[in-house]
Amino acid sequence: MKPITITDENFDTEVIKSDKPVLIDFWAVWCGPCRMIAPIVEELAIEYSGKLKIGKLDVDNNQQTSIKYGVRSIPTLLIFKDGMVKETIIGAVPKAQIVNKLKAVL
Repeated sequence: MKPITITDENFDTEVIKSDKPVLIDFWAVWCGPCRMIAPIVEELAIEYSGKLKIGKLDVDNNQQTSIKYGVRSIPTLLIFKDGMVKETIIGAVPKAQIVNKLKAVL
């Protein structure tokens, strides 16, 4: 299962109203560290399929959502549960660090 594409338009439906926790990868095409973390995000989408929704939001094309959540550096991973941000991860971090944050909300 691939991460879903999150946009300013579908953010409310896919993230805020989701019945499952949601991990959003805020990224951009030109961002080197974003490319480093992308395979980890894709692995997590497979491993947590059914338990968690995983999406990617391109900050260049969806500035409204990025500004709303104060995303200043990328990659930033936000973990939402019940429509609220529960965990924030900034930078290209090891997979284990992301998994620990996910376990805290699952």
